[in-house]
Amino acid sequence: MISAVKPESVWKNMKKNPLLYLMLIPGILFFLVYRYIPIGGLVIAFQDYKIHRGIMNSDWAGLRHFKYLFASNDFYTITKNTLILSGLDLLIVFPAAIVLSLMLNEVRAMAFKRTIQSVIYMPHFLSWVIVGGMVTAFLSMGGPLNQFLGMFGREPTIFMQESSYFRSIVISSSIWKEVGWSTIIYLAAMSGVNPALYEAARMDGAGRMRMMWNITIPSILPTIMILFLLRIGHLLDLSFEQIFVLYNPAVYDVADVIDTYIYRTGIMQGFYSYTAAIGMFKSVVGFVLLVGANYMSRRMTGSSLY
Repeated sequence: MISAVKPESVWKNMKKNPLLYLMLIPGILFFLVYRYIPIGGLVIAFQDYKIHRGIMNSDWAGLRHFKYLFASNDFYTITKNTLILSGLDLLIVFPAAIVLSLMLNEVRAMAFKRTIQSVIYMPHFLSWVIVGGMVTAFLSMGGPLNQFLGMFGREPTIFMQESSYFRSIVISSSIWKEVGWSTIIYLAAMSGVNPALYEAARMDGAGRMRMMWNITIPSILPTIMILFLLRIGHLLDLSFEQIFVLYNPAVYDVADVIDTYIYRTGIMQGFYSYTAAIGMFKSVVGFVLLVGANYMSRRMTGSSLY
């Protein structure tokens, strides 16, 4: 469990290491400018906001936008799509990084291990625009996948315009791009496991699988729980870039999520107050989920964010 730091010790550390704390200034400014100051803009969710009139002079609307939000069929569609894709991410992508880390941790040929790590890290540095282009080309009518399936007599399929394939495409592309990068944290946690535990287990006749289940996984469980809690807090925050470059009107029924709906309705159509209400709802739900999951984690495992 992460314990609180006494104020006196913080000030003492600042006096001893002023340059280290100066390095925090860019990060603090980032969160201040892009995270905390914009919170004041949530007031437009309760207004009929007009750009030419500004926040101070726009008419007050009260809860009208929230009432329209909960009465809208679009709201339930985008919320369902967001929850399904986020749920698949938690059930498939999140554990995939743990499994891959455990597999890499068992590799003893260091040259081979480093090579594999470098290969699986690289997709993380590609933007979703590039990855989206690669996925579209791979799944196009004349792409490699349709050519391969054509060898078995199957007619070409426009995968990107089939609703039944979209969620699989999103999850598969997420695994390919991000899972390798996520292993860094787990491998770092595994490197901190006391080697004496493995030696004692080996002397007792435990095999590598038994040591993995009884030593490695319990040792990194706090790290897993912390990362899981952070994921829960962003349950409604899917990667906008990923969905935006992959979806199209033909798959809106399963692909349109909260963030893409906010972009189309708020920015493109100018319904700023309505989409601000959606964003506020999303933030409140994320906060409630984070607090609830943090409480459950603290009660069940002893690991928590606070």
